[in-house]
This record gives sequence, C-alpha cells and structure tokens, in this order.
Amino acid sequence: MKKKLISGLLAAMLASTGALAFEPFVVKDIRVEGIQRTEAGTVFSYLPVKVGETFDEDKAAQAIRALFATGFFKDVRIEVESGILVVVVDERPAISTIEFTGIKEFDKDQLKKGLREVGLAESRIFDRALLEKAEQELKRQYLSRGRYAVEVKTTVTPLERNRVAISFAVDEGEVAKIRQINLIGVKALKEKDLLNLFTLTTPGWLTWYLKNDQYSRQKLQGDLETLRSWYLNQGYLEFSVESTQVQISPDKRDIYITINLVEGERYTVSSVKLAGDLLLPEDELRKLVAIKPGDVYSRERLTETTKAISDRLGNDGYAFANVNASPEIDKEKREVAFTVFVDPGRRVYVRRVNVTGNTRTRDEVIRREARQMEGAWYDGSRINKSRQRIDRLGFFEEVNVETPAVPSTTDQVDVNLTVKEKPTGSLLFGAGFSSSEKLVLSGSISQNNLFGSGNALSLQANTGKINRNIGLSFTNPYYTVDGISRGFDVYQRNVDPTSLSIGQYKSKSLGGGVRYGFPIGEDDSIYFGLSYDRTTIETFDNSPQRYKDFVEKFGNRNSTLLSTLGWATDGRDSFLYPTRGSFHRASAELSLPGGNLRYYKANYQYQRFFPLTRSYVLALNTEVGIGNGYGGRELPFYKNFFAGGIGSVRGYESSSIGPRDTVTEESLGGNRRAIGSLEFLFPFPGSGNDRSLRLGWFVDAGQVWEKGQKLSFGDMRYSTGLSVAWTSPLGPLKFSIGQPFKRKPEDRIQRFQFQLGTSF
Repeated sequence: MKKKLISGLLAAMLASTGALAFEPFVVKDIRVEGIQRTEAGTVFSYLPVKVGETFDEDKAAQAIRALFATGFFKDVRIEVESGILVVVVDERPAISTIEFTGIKEFDKDQLKKGLREVGLAESRIFDRALLEKAEQELKRQYLSRGRYAVEVKTTVTPLERNRVAISFAVDEGEVAKIRQINLIGVKALKEKDLLNLFTLTTPGWLTWYLKNDQYSRQKLQGDLETLRSWYLNQGYLEFSVESTQVQISPDKRDIYITINLVEGERYTVSSVKLAGDLLLPEDELRKLVAIKPGDVYSRERLTETTKAISDRLGNDGYAFANVNASPEIDKEKREVAFTVFVDPGRRVYVRRVNVTGNTRTRDEVIRREARQMEGAWYDGSRINKSRQRIDRLGFFEEVNVETPAVPSTTDQVDVNLTVKEKPTGSLLFGAGFSSSEKLVLSGSISQNNLFGSGNALSLQANTGKINRNIGLSFTNPYYTVDGISRGFDVYQRNVDPTSLSIGQYKSKSLGGGVRYGFPIGEDDSIYFGLSYDRTTIETFDNSPQRYKDFVEKFGNRNSTLLSTLGWATDGRDSFLYPTRGSFHRASAELSLPGGNLRYYKANYQYQRFFPLTRSYVLALNTEVGIGNGYGGRELPFYKNFFAGGIGSVRGYESSSIGPRDTVTEESLGGNRRAIGSLEFLFPFPGSGNDRSLRLGWFVDAGQVWEKGQKLSFGDMRYSTGLSVAWTSPLGPLKFSIGQPFKRKPEDRIQRFQFQLGTSF
C-alpha cells in the first residue's frame, strides 16, 4: 500500500515547490479521522473536493487552510491511501467550565459576560491566546481601581472528551491609597488652597465612598487641567506643568504624587482692541467684552468675550462667525494686550427644521415650540430658545439641537431637533408618607401627552390623614394656534386638620371651574379662571371661638363664585432641575357676587437660580401673600395663610408659625404671610451628573400675621439645615434636618421632616 502524507505545517509550501508532491488523482472516498465533537459533515463542507472529482496539490493547500481557519483544530493532515482521501485532525479542546476564586471587587457574572464577548466562554473552543489576553485585561481592571498588588493565576485542567476547565485564582491585595500630593514650585499661592481644587485627595472621612483617594490617571489629568485653568484665570499667563511623577511604595499600598509647576508672572490687561469685519457698531460689540484694560488677565473672561461676540453675530445669521483673540505680551511690564479679530463669514439661512426621535409625540407639538423658522435667517438665540421651550414640555429625557451645513452650499444650514422620549403617562396606586400627613394612600391615572397631542388629562385621588381629595383635570395648552390654553377642573376635597397643631375644624368642598392662559411673550403669560365652590364647615367644642363665631355669623355652608387672575414669567433653564434663570408668579383670587362670601387673596412668588459652577447652584425663593374680606364680610378662616414645615420654614412643625388661640394655643393662621429661603444645591456624592438627586444647605425664614397685627420682620422665624431631594421613579422624595434659631419658647420644633410620594 502506497501512502502519501501532506503535513499541515508544509501546506503553504505546496503551491511553490515539488517537495512531497503527488500526482493528481480521482477521489474514490473521503474519510475523516480524529474528530470527537465536530461532525464529519462540518469537515466535508470545508473541503474543496467531492467523491469522483480530481484532487491535486492546490486543492490540498486550500483544504488545509480552510480547516485551520475554522479555529476548531490544532493540526490538520491529509493522507492518501489508494485513491481514498483521509483527513486527520487534532481538535482543540472545548471549555467545560470557567471559575473565579478570590474575587470580591467585581461581579462574577459580569466578568463571564465580558469574557464571552471576546470569545472565551463555556462550550466554546479553547484558545490560549485569548486566555492570556483575558488575564491581562483582568489585571488592568484591578489596576484601574487602585489594586496594584493584585495577582492573577490561571489554571487550565484537561478533562475527558477533550475538554478543559479554566480557573482564575485572584489575590486582590489591598487598595493603594494616595498618601501625599506635593506641588513643587508654588510661590504666589498656598499649596493647601490649590489642592482643594483637586478631585484626587488623601484619605478622609468620606473617601471610603467617593474613592477619590485612589489614583486614576484620568482624574489626575483632569486635576492638572483644573489647576491650569485656575492659574490662567488668576493672571498667570505663562503657567505650565513641567512634569508629574507617580510613585508607589514597595508594598504597593501607598502612592505619592509629585507635580512640578512653573507659575510665571502675573499679567494685567493693557488694552483690548476690536479688528476685522465688525458688521455691528463697535460700541455694541464693546459691551460684550468681559475683560477690560487694567483687569488681571483671565482666560475664562477672554473666552466669554469671544463667545459672546460670536453668539451675537449668530443672532443676525452669521452661524459660522470666527472670533479669535491675539495676545501681545510685554514681559517687562507684565502686561498683555489683546486684539480680537472678527470674521463673520457668510450670512446663512435655515433650509429645514427637522424633528427626529419622536415616536409618540406629534411633530406639530414640537414644531409649535420652535422659534427658528424655515427659510428665515439663522438666529442662534431663537434656536436656543427653541430647545429650551421643547425641554420645558416635560415629554423628553433629552433635547439636542444640531445645525449642520447643507452639503454643496455656503449659505444654508439645517436645524436638527433630536428628542428622546420618556413615558408621560402613569397609572399609580400606592402609599406615601409625610411627617404631617402620615400615611397617604393614593391613586392616579394621568397622561401629560394625551395621544401625542400635548394635552394633559388626569384623574387623581388620595386619602391622607389631613387631606382626602379626588379631582379630574384637563388642559389643552394650544386651545388656539396662538398658544391660548384652556383647562377644566372638577374636585371634591375633605380637610381634617385635627391632627395638626392648628385650630380644630373639618371641611368638605365640592367645586369646579374653567381656566384660560394667554402668552404675552416668550416666557410670560397671564391666566384667569372662573370656578364655583361649595364648602361645609364643622366645628367642635374645642374649636377656636373665632371659628365658631364665623359659622354662627355666615352659616356652616358657604358657596363661592371665585375668579382668579395671574401672571407668570419663567426664565429657568429647566422645569425639573433648574440651574440658572428666574421665575415670577403673581396671582389673585376674588369672590364675586353669586355666593355668600366676599374675600380676596393675592400671592407673589419669586425664584432665582445662580450657577456657581457646573454642578453647584444657589437657589433663592421668596413668597408673600395677603388676604382680607370686603363688603362687610371677612376672610374665611379656612382660607388663612400658614407657615412652617417642609414646604416653607423647615425645622418647625407644619403650619405652626404665626398667631395662636389664647385658650387652646393652637395655630390660627393669618391674612398675611412672608417666607423666604436661600439654598445651596450640590450633587449627591457619587451620583455623578445625575441631577435628579441633590443635596442642599438651606436658610429659611417666615412668619404669618393676623388682621390688625402690626407687620414686623422682627417676628420672623429662622432655621438652617440640610436637605435631600430626589425625583424618583415613584415620585418626588424630600427630606430635611433643620435647626431653628431666633426661636421663641412657644414655638413647636420638628427637626427631621420628610415627604415621600406626592399629595394631590
């Protein structure tokens, strides 16, 4: 028997040499040897020849290359026996199991998922190169978390039926901590103050959670850029970082960072000139210059200047204006002069406004909020206003605007509005808690974007210890194409404040009304409404005498035909998570002839948000109100103002601030109220850019005065403390810990207050 062997290792030589060559022959049969898991049909499918066909050297080389390319085999040989083609293979082993031991830092299931994505998984073919790559990647992940002493040992155990078991044995070691950060070359400033700018820090009382005492190359680069920006904003124009050294101790537990820097000299601005094609009057552009002669140089204010001029030109259609500041440095005088070169480019107009990403919301709902029109000149301020108004709808998680140039043109752009929708309907049955209402069982079904039309419909019901309400509301924000809104409300309310420290009574109200809103500007609107309310009052033996007198004089059933009028202007950058801008709202309600009550109430609220940094915000909120009766009537006691609690002055019992009954010492409320709050808002540690969870340090103030009482701000109550606000998937959650100061002995204190869920 004559046998010819074609080795897989020499297959590449077959096409170029006659070594081990054989004469072409007709294949009588094909036999596969050495397979254990692979089906013979799989091998046949990769062979370039079938029984009855001629087999030659080229086809042999093709067959070996094809079988090797499958990755199933370690070796492939082709033998010829009397016209029979014998394919001999040596299969790679399959992975039976992958096990991890000693791992605590990572989730094992996530690790297996990551290995599967690179081809290393149970039941797949074992590849040692992939195993080594996985081992190195695992070490890299540990190093990124500061575990420089990690040791990873992999073991491959052969099993029956040509399988292997892979084991990763990990000794995680201790987390390396930053023990010291040294700044070399600091002269003009204190090293301690500069280190406070860094994210990286030495171990502290909160670093176990923030992980900022663990070295990260990315964080260090970010800190160096922060340091550079700070110096440049303080006038150190020639500041530079010469080198950084990161050293680790022999036991790989301690890290020492040394930063060598050169401060340079501090420069002042000698002059700022405008040059180029200004287009606009120079006086108008100079008002946009944020840095003046004599000022200490600041890169931040110089950037503000170029951006402000570019944005102003963009408002006139120059979308691609180029504004650059060229410095002239005088090292002897330590001065720098700037020439701001203005190149407006070509004026462009908007070809199309495209809306994408909306699967439920109708295009018209989005387009009616857009202030940039198709075919009009490009206007940067209108485009920004469009994005802001669309975001205020509350229908979208994200609203992005892009203005790409139209291909093959020099004077056209498209405005692409891309939205990411979020659920706008809810069906909720649940329970909420508050420190005043205790358990609140609630249910609601609402849709703020009914059938994608932008209309809002809601049916709400809740049963709390104090308030039991059911209400139906419908609002069409564009009742007319001009933006006039119309809404309807029907409600039934039961109030039982007997558990609070206020005068004892109960009331039942049934009513409904219609309301309209009229836009009078981009951010301004006025609204008015007309409603009818019928209220039944129940007093008790321990009720304040004035409550009893009111019921005796006007009866326990009162009907009111009520008109409302209001004005609001909203310049906040976001409805849910504002960081800048202001909000004003003035409202008044007046009872009209047709009911047996005669009274009025007026209220004014002002909010202002000041962005201190990208993540830190200072929020101001003030509110004043006044009410009284007219036509021989008086303000109903159940329409009085109250203060105290998580909604006004935290740290005091809900509705406990203000006049009290001389007999029962319960709060009576009053016809005038003033409350205010100053709050420093910042992200919750570890929450990153999540704006839905914020901490706050607050100072609250407030007081209520009754009719005839002299209004004196010396009577104000104050408190300070910490707050937590979280817009959770189930509703808003608020917590506060307040410490009253300038308190009086009769004040009722409640330092910890909370509200979980929403009360309708």
